[in-house]
Amino acid sequence: MEMSAFIAFIPILLIRFVLLGVVNKAALPRAALFAPLEGKEKIAYWIYQITTLLIVVALVFLKIRTDSDGFLIGAAVYGLGLVLYGKATADFAQPKTNGINVSGLYRISRNPMYVAYFICLLGCALLSGSWILFAPLALFQIASHWIILSEERWCIREFGEEYVRYMRKVRRYI
Repeated sequence: MEMSAFIAFIPILLIRFVLLGVVNKAALPRAALFAPLEGKEKIAYWIYQITTLLIVVALVFLKIRTDSDGFLIGAAVYGLGLVLYGKATADFAQPKTNGINVSGLYRISRNPMYVAYFICLLGCALLSGSWILFAPLALFQIASHWIILSEERWCIREFGEEYVRYMRKVRRYI
């Protein structure tokens, strides 16, 4: 069987916008917020946006073939990514009263939504069997790192020593 690979992106959108809004409507604008960017981070922001667009557009034209060799591996990676993304998104929607997320997956990673989103997109690339998707995905991940650095700087300014202690306890990724 063959289907559009874009169908795999729909659950990602539903988690990002519907689940987040259902768990906590106030979290929607927080999730859309980009921390103030400095220097190379501004370039990274545009690379992040452009590569996301490239990946989504590519998925419109690519196909998932359930009879392909990599389908089961791609489905497993994608499924894991969706589960992690759903959990990370729900955790993000329920920060402590001061706004810091430290529970759920945030006890393991300071950026579980980014990690899970990457795993979902990696699963999409594997499901579609498109080696071409790996280039924008790699650039997307590098750009994400620079955006994460700006977010960490903002969090230190916003939450002070409490966030610095959290940074010492919990890894940036995994």
